[in-house]
Amino acid sequence: MIQHKQAITCKARTRLCIRLIWAVLLLSPTLLSAQPVNKQATLPQIAIIIDDLGYTLKRDSRAIDLPGPVAYAFLPDTPHAKKLAAKAFLQGKEVLLHQPMESLDGNKLGNGGLHLNMTEAEVMQTVRANLQSIPHAIGINNHMGSLLTRHPGHMQWVMNAVYQQGNLFFIDSRTASRSAAHKVAQETQIPSLQRDIFLDTWVNPNKIRQQYRKLLKLARKRGYALAIGHPFPETINMLKKELPRLKSQGIELVAVSELVKQKNPLLMNTPTKTYMVQKRVHINSWEPTQK
Repeated sequence: MIQHKQAITCKARTRLCIRLIWAVLLLSPTLLSAQPVNKQATLPQIAIIIDDLGYTLKRDSRAIDLPGPVAYAFLPDTPHAKKLAAKAFLQGKEVLLHQPMESLDGNKLGNGGLHLNMTEAEVMQTVRANLQSIPHAIGINNHMGSLLTRHPGHMQWVMNAVYQQGNLFFIDSRTASRSAAHKVAQETQIPSLQRDIFLDTWVNPNKIRQQYRKLLKLARKRGYALAIGHPFPETINMLKKELPRLKSQGIELVAVSELVKQKNPLLMNTPTKTYMVQKRVHINSWEPTQK
């Protein structure tokens, strides 16, 4: 009788063990896929570029002294570009070439500008020379260019020069709503982003603060946002005051290169295209041609 009871007890224990094993097996996928409880959510990120540097030593130097990983874009062949680019580099800031490109309203470009009537060889040589003139440049963005950036053929020449240089990224300042620069850059396998917000289209403290708030709002909504500003005292004063507050506002200021890297993970899988160059009068009718 005792042996019989012991046999029943052993069977019960065996059944219980089997049920526990099955429960563990069934629950294990859920346990494996569950996120750690203490994992922190990624903060919304912003990146900022200050354009048009190189002409004014004191003003531009003050801009470079802004806190955090703000990037600085220097116009080629300007009096203080080399010295200021070296200063930015020594302070751990990122340096870009601010490449002048022809605009719809015919604004003067200064030295190193790209025009619609230039040949492929002239465009590529100009870009290469401008890159060499700005020490420590790791990227390029366009200065003006509301006309030239509409032309995929000419932008292809620009990107060919950038690609040949290697290890550079391109930021489309988006001075034209129909800009082809970002698309052509990516199709040429160059890491690229587009500007989201201009901070100081209107050089007015209230307007600048309003644009800055739009930048933060977009970052919270989308997860990131890229702004471009200029070394106006009004802009620099605002950023000097506001950038140290970002952490308490739950937003992270990151280097432009970091944002570019995050947003171009599959770049090398993008099929390459080339674009036909046509006459100035047909600026709205060009189409990409597959290789």
